[in-house]
Amino acid sequence: MKLLRYGPKGQEKPGILDADGKVRDLSAHVADIAGDALGDAGLAKIAALDLATLPEVEIDRYGPCVSGVGKFICIGLNYSDHAAESGLPVPSEPVIFAKATSAICGPNDNIEIPRGSTATDWEVELGVVIGKEAKYIDEADALDYIAGYCVINDISERDFQIKREGQWTKGKSADTFGPIGPWLVTRDEVPDPQALSMYLDVNDKRMQDGSTNTMVYGVAHVVAYLSQFMSLQPGDIISTGTPPGVGLGMKPDPVYLKAGDKMELGIDGLGTQTQTVVQG
Repeated sequence: MKLLRYGPKGQEKPGILDADGKVRDLSAHVADIAGDALGDAGLAKIAALDLATLPEVEIDRYGPCVSGVGKFICIGLNYSDHAAESGLPVPSEPVIFAKATSAICGPNDNIEIPRGSTATDWEVELGVVIGKEAKYIDEADALDYIAGYCVINDISERDFQIKREGQWTKGKSADTFGPIGPWLVTRDEVPDPQALSMYLDVNDKRMQDGSTNTMVYGVAHVVAYLSQFMSLQPGDIISTGTPPGVGLGMKPDPVYLKAGDKMELGIDGLGTQTQTVVQG
């Protein structure tokens, strides 16, 4: 299933994409794409619906595909080829940092360059949405705790991230730095999350062209690893890292986003995002 949220910011309703690519309204059956709706029983309830009987809706805006996100956790330097372009060693275990949940926005919403920024960058990433509580779980069972997957653009301000004191969070958390969606694709439709092609274009120029098969630590490992340090709750999002081609890694000089730039990005089977950059 491809679950989604649509409507004006702060007023989104739950929906689902049918086999013909039409959006159907789910609001008579679930309150939102959040919480219990993401568990096995909640997803089974949605799967049992006759989509042809649900109201068809026209879409003006896709909202973030998940609501009520408690934690937005990211894995750094998790692609071997991205670590190489960054001139950094492959981490001996997953690098964890957080994005503020206030950074979350719709997949096609404008991206705002923060005030004082000169180094706003892009990162196409596979997002993992947790479906049930995961605490001290084994890697062999980890995929069972996932509700589904989505596209994420892990927008980053490199000077804030690298040149300012402290952790990476301050360079990752500005408003609009976390577009997610357009939809949450349930795990039954993604048999192998380590075999997904992904891309990102800036102004119609291909910048990133990679695959999840170059992840250092795969999805199952990351979910199990995180569960040793914190419990994961339904709706928590894990952004699993990016392949090479980010602006920071461009030679001979980095290339960063500016107002008026347009991005398009996507992951095989998970949909695409299109964003315009504006000055915040």
